[in-house]
Amino acid sequence: MSSAVTVRGSAAEAVAGAPPGAERWAVSWTSTPQQAAPEQLPPTPFIWGGGVLADSTLRQTIRVSVPGERIRLRLSNAFGGAPLPITAASVALPEGGRAGASAIRRDSACPVTFSGRSSVVVPVGAHLVSDPIALPVAARSNLTVSIYLAQGQASHRITSHPGSRTTSHLLPGDHATAAALPGATAVEHWYFLSGLEVPAGPATRVAAVLGDSLTDGRGSTTDGNDRWPDQLVDRLHAYGPTAHVAVANQATGGNRVLDDGLGPSALARLDRDVLAQSGVTWLVVFEGVNDIGTAEPTEAAQRAVGTDLVTAYDQIVTRAHAQGIRVYGATLTPFGGSDYDDRAGIREATRQAVNGWIRGGGRFDAVIDFDAAVRDPVSPRHLLPMADTGDHLHLNPAGYRLLADAVPARLFAG
Repeated sequence: MSSAVTVRGSAAEAVAGAPPGAERWAVSWTSTPQQAAPEQLPPTPFIWGGGVLADSTLRQTIRVSVPGERIRLRLSNAFGGAPLPITAASVALPEGGRAGASAIRRDSACPVTFSGRSSVVVPVGAHLVSDPIALPVAARSNLTVSIYLAQGQASHRITSHPGSRTTSHLLPGDHATAAALPGATAVEHWYFLSGLEVPAGPATRVAAVLGDSLTDGRGSTTDGNDRWPDQLVDRLHAYGPTAHVAVANQATGGNRVLDDGLGPSALARLDRDVLAQSGVTWLVVFEGVNDIGTAEPTEAAQRAVGTDLVTAYDQIVTRAHAQGIRVYGATLTPFGGSDYDDRAGIREATRQAVNGWIRGGGRFDAVIDFDAAVRDPVSPRHLLPMADTGDHLHLNPAGYRLLADAVPARLFAG
């Protein structure tokens, strides 16, 4: 089931600008930087009195969207409490092409350099972009990134993406180019990686998604790459006019639009996570449930949060349009029966009011009706039982398939 109302003209014609003659790059994979909570830090023995990951190798797999003959990485120290010293890094194809694999194809391993240097320090609050790496990657394929830190990061405040839904591997010693990591410790977090870029071909476009745990993939399969943005990429690449569209998942679990919570608010991180990303043509905004669900279930509080959400969406559209980015608004999905639900239905009334504005306010360039895609027609305040993880808020892979199918591919046919 899908519904989208286009209210503006055709899609932007080109990936956001570069100087004449300069090579244009586009993000093919992203991971929103967050500060690791204490329980999300690397486990013993990878944590020490003043820091983490001393004399340790970190191996992670990521799934790219669009292909490239070359790639470059983004490493982030956005939330680090100390400089991040990278001793060595490499990229390779995972053994068997599998997400979450600890082994690599040794013949595919390539060193990673930064301005010609194999070792580099990422300053506090900064990110660094690697030199181009001559490792071809196929569309929707997995890639392995290995990082060795000799000294470790001298702080327990480190940059991560806790909801990776992908297995990473930790092993003492320098194994950045090792074919296998026997005895490695598995964790389901990403650390330090925030993006992968490929040279942008004439048809390459990027759709960024600003979201919360419903886009980050809570309820999806570990190492399954079946979040709704992953499944949307599969759909778009099966349709000729959108075969070169990348989807940049810029979601964080627990995120709110208005206030900081588990990380900065959507308003606070818009510049870093969307406007500063290479090649973004479209933005899909799909969050607000956490704002409604964490506000008091009183008419005054809910009236305030509803009004503030509408203002925030308007601001996001204004700021994105200034960069030539078209903005699509997605309606908020049901939460009846969840911890956010209240007996009097006051929060539900706010969700309905906000969705009414998203659908009819005329501010978004198009509307994607996720509410219609996954609500139970018998009880519209609730999710379809077949799509519900059981907490009545988050979706399972079948539910995420419904969201992906509800996005009209024509919205991304440039």
